[in-house]
Amino acid sequence: MRARVPSLVLSRLLIALVTLVIVSFAVFFATTLLPGDTASILLGQAATPEAVAGLRTAMHLDEPALFRFLRWCLGLLRGDLGTSYANNMPVATLIAGRLVNTLKLAGLTALISVPLALTLGITAAMWRGSVYDRIVTIVTIGVISVPEFVVATSAVLLFAVYLKWLPALSFTNEIHSFYDLLRAYAMPVITLTFVVSAQMIRMGRAAVIETLNTPYVEMALLKGASRPRLVLKHALPNALGPIVNAMALSLSYLLGGVIIIETIFNYPGIAMLMVDAVSTRDLPLIQSCAMIFCLGYLVLITAADVIAILANPRLR
Repeated sequence: MRARVPSLVLSRLLIALVTLVIVSFAVFFATTLLPGDTASILLGQAATPEAVAGLRTAMHLDEPALFRFLRWCLGLLRGDLGTSYANNMPVATLIAGRLVNTLKLAGLTALISVPLALTLGITAAMWRGSVYDRIVTIVTIGVISVPEFVVATSAVLLFAVYLKWLPALSFTNEIHSFYDLLRAYAMPVITLTFVVSAQMIRMGRAAVIETLNTPYVEMALLKGASRPRLVLKHALPNALGPIVNAMALSLSYLLGGVIIIETIFNYPGIAMLMVDAVSTRDLPLIQSCAMIFCLGYLVLITAADVIAILANPRLR
């Protein structure tokens, strides 16, 4: 059995690599299908046909799409993300600061949502069928059923409009103290924590309950094991794989699914940068942002798969 562990881990890594190649192909050609001509948008309506043609030649837009795709891939392998059409700056420079902001927001949200989700999910499974379990289930289903923009709008109305505790927008450039940090990140973190935690609670609860129904856990119960020991000692280690996968799926949303949250709160993250790039049809910037989202998603999912393999007692 132990010989299977390295082969399974290697297969997951190879699958992630192949997926990344396929995603890069899809991202590049999907962005080339965006309506409008990039050169015409950049030069404006008063541009002459000669000027538009010259700009297209300078940006290699007159070359076949396959050649441009290969040149783009070679640049990615060298760490060169290209030059922004709209700003005439290296894409890596534009992304660097915004990516740090998005990672800060994701890190703060994960720091709150993961312990909260694990605690509520595991305790709801421990006291399955109780009033506490019903309350947790109803609240999580309600949060899952509501779109994130509704949660964000409700948070703005409650904390910014009615209570006037927090600002409606996230002013990250005005942070001079810990209090300013809380005010700047509270609204987006609260919204993302609601959205991310609900799914983790549901999937974590289901994984623990499924493990509690196995024969070896029932045998431990017959031997007189207490409920906390039954869950923490016997059920939780074997439910670790599904729980980690649920966490990875939920946390991957923090990298690629925060476009609505960053837009509502005017948060200067990479998702907001991508929205601005779409409006100006800045293809290198759009492609680089999309690849960062996909890479983050693949890293989280692959890490979850590897942890699930290593945590499987049968394989160890």
